Amino acid sequence: MAAGHATKPTGLWQRVDMASFGMIYGSVTVLGILMAMGAHPDAPLPSAAILFGSVLAISLAKAFAEVMTNAIDKGERITRQSFSHSWDHARTTLVAANLPTLFFVAAEFELWTVHTAVTLSQFYCVLLLMLVGARVGWRLDNAYLSAALGALFAGGVGLALALMKFVIH
Repeated sequence: MAAGHATKPTGLWQRVDMASFGMIYGSVTVLGILMAMGAHPDAPLPSAAILFGSVLAISLAKAFAEVMTNAIDKGERITRQSFSHSWDHARTTLVAANLPTLFFVAAEFELWTVHTAVTLSQFYCVLLLMLVGARVGWRLDNAYLSAALGALFAGGVGLALALMKFVIH
């Protein structure tokens, strides 16, 4: 057993570990939505609404699908508690959409351009992916090199998606 498994994480790392699925899923979703917005997204406020609304819809779909699938596969009754449990897992996807949404709202108030909002959003999503990648490397080997390689790999996936936007448009 690797040294990284010796103790249960606490504090910030426990929160990162529990939110890692959503951070990955949300970051890739946000990067995909930004890619679909085109070279020059329309007005910032509608872009913010589309971005947040799309990630929220995907999060709700994930929770709903999990509840329905459990009902089919395990014969579980659908209850408020089953929805709550599924939402607790799915809601972490919104972590990746919150700041990008605020970046577009800030562009609406002309604190910066829509292009800057897109760039900041992409940067944020790549950083989230790097954080999770580093955490995976650290948990597996308890070594800085593994953490750095995990961050580079996961960040590279995000960077590739961000670069695709500029290549496509």
